[in-house]
Amino acid sequence: MKVQGEWVDTSGLLTIGSFARLSWLSPRALRLYEQQGLLVPAIVDERTGYRWYRPGQLDTARLVARLRRLDMPLARITAIVTAGRAEAVALLDEYWTDEEYRVAARRELVSHLRIRLLGDEGSLHMYDIQVRDVPEQLVLTEQRHVRVQDLPQWIDESIARLLKAAAGHGEGLAGPCFIVYHGEVNEESDGPVEICLPITPDPAGPPEAASRIEPAHREAYTRITKAQVAFPQILSAYDAVAAWTDREPVTRLGSPREVYFADFAAAAPDELCCDIAQPIE
Repeated sequence: MKVQGEWVDTSGLLTIGSFARLSWLSPRALRLYEQQGLLVPAIVDERTGYRWYRPGQLDTARLVARLRRLDMPLARITAIVTAGRAEAVALLDEYWTDEEYRVAARRELVSHLRIRLLGDEGSLHMYDIQVRDVPEQLVLTEQRHVRVQDLPQWIDESIARLLKAAAGHGEGLAGPCFIVYHGEVNEESDGPVEICLPITPDPAGPPEAASRIEPAHREAYTRITKAQVAFPQILSAYDAVAAWTDREPVTRLGSPREVYFADFAAAAPDELCCDIAQPIE
């Protein structure tokens, strides 16, 4: 066979049909992966476009086939295939952690939708409502009008700024971060939203960043998992707390909030990490 003007021996190579059967991939998939630079044929006939592969490429092809069965995007497959063993395992673990969170979040969304579709307030009883006393706190604060689609990025960036400010003040953090929703946040409404980071007062003086005193209060709250934090299913927890305050002889004070008492990024999908709370009188 002639390739780039030279005769090439194809003995010992596998035709695309044979390679497809042995690798559990279709010829169509092989052509796609060639375009992505993931599985490049050893030889391509310049006249007919026919392809041959080396037998040594089968291990990579079979790895690609198995990763595709996980519905893994090609970009992540490419990263795993081209990485060293330890890095490849880390990338696989990272992908599967993300997948488990997505599945858990979708499961919680189904529960949320069932509540909405059935209009069954009794199903809100799945949330255990507790009451606690919260002491007065000095908090670093940052507030912004933000839509729900932009909320996660702004929260991450704001908390990073507040943590940096807290590190340079006195003894630093004095409690879990909480996020106050002074108005509804969804596709049409933008809050505003206030992020608060409790810090220890410093006798040397007030913090350089914006701060305020969060008054002592009682609050009703329910504890939810990382998967339940996703929007819009988190709204069911808010509804459950609101329904409890409507039933009980209490008065709502101020705005509802989310209190993150655990490392959200490191938490497993079914791990409790957030309280939905409503100050009450």
